[in-house]
Amino acid sequence: MQRDIYTADHEAFRDTVRTFLDKEVLPHHERWEREGVVSRDVWRAAGRQGLLGLAVDPEYGGGGTDDFRHSAVLIEEFARAGASGLALSLHNDIVGPYLTRLATDEQKRRWLPGFTSGETVTAIAMTEPGAGSDLQGIRTTATDRGDHYLLNGAKTFISNGILADLVVVVARTTPEGGSSGQSLLVVERGMDGFERGRNLDKIGQKAQDTAELFFDDVRVPKENLLGGENQAFAALMANLAQERLAIAVGAAAAAEHILELTVAYVKEREAFGRPLARLQHIRFEIAEMATECAVTRSFVDRCITEHSAGRLDAAHASMAKWWATELQKRVVDRCLQLHGGYGYMTEYRVARAFLDGRIQTIYGGTTQIMKEIIGRSVLG
Repeated sequence: MQRDIYTADHEAFRDTVRTFLDKEVLPHHERWEREGVVSRDVWRAAGRQGLLGLAVDPEYGGGGTDDFRHSAVLIEEFARAGASGLALSLHNDIVGPYLTRLATDEQKRRWLPGFTSGETVTAIAMTEPGAGSDLQGIRTTATDRGDHYLLNGAKTFISNGILADLVVVVARTTPEGGSSGQSLLVVERGMDGFERGRNLDKIGQKAQDTAELFFDDVRVPKENLLGGENQAFAALMANLAQERLAIAVGAAAAAEHILELTVAYVKEREAFGRPLARLQHIRFEIAEMATECAVTRSFVDRCITEHSAGRLDAAHASMAKWWATELQKRVVDRCLQLHGGYGYMTEYRVARAFLDGRIQTIYGGTTQIMKEIIGRSVLG
């Protein structure tokens, strides 16, 4: 079916993204995977191409659009290219809204020009060794010391953790406050007591730096409080719908692309003297996956439209996230099986997709957490 959610402007932007991938990303991605991190040069190149800060005011060098469809185009093309190392969506769609919606004018002047140019790479630090999807379990503390906070604690699984120049840290500012006692502090590269641990060795997304972060009596000036004190939880809940939709968009695109590659493979690969595509079992497998991808695409596109209009709620974002990521996991696994032994070889795209995509049902809230959110919405 023809997709009707994008305009000519969105498709022109898609061409820009594809050119950027072909020139600045794909020729280097295997090297980045070996090194465990992308170059800072590619971030600056993304800034020059207008791929950073799509929703940031043009005053600070951004695109000035709150139309999420531009972000969706970017996410889809990166997913189709298998370019998992350069976390532009994390920067734009997850960290970006905290800076554009919560930052003061003075903070925007300090941080947003670098954000849009690629000179400043960002991360958000929520997950801790003992607190993942349960944000109420966060133990990192920020103690008020008059003109600054004293930040202590540890975070883990932080994407962009090695490269990040600005890290939005979720910390507890009121010990007895529960979820209402958390604040957002912006920690900057070079602050005393801010240390990075290992670049974590993951099974997939090897080029995407993912780190442990440690805060030992870090003096964070009050000027780096993002939003009001003890207001973090509300901000986190408001932004999680976009984060989950972004993951769903990438998952749907990745599943479709791996299916396309597998269709081409089974047409060419022969067994028992004829192409695999002529075997009824293979045709049924392809038929099932094609149908699931088409149905998922329809729902995810509807969610993109709803979010661009400001109407997407947490429950439907959670539906999109759990369904699309579980679909991606299922489709890639079945496509790997259809590749036979070649599917187990990392030189084949399906093998890398199998490893890179496995995290999709975990980060941004696990499938089980998504179901809990949906269940509460339905049952009250």
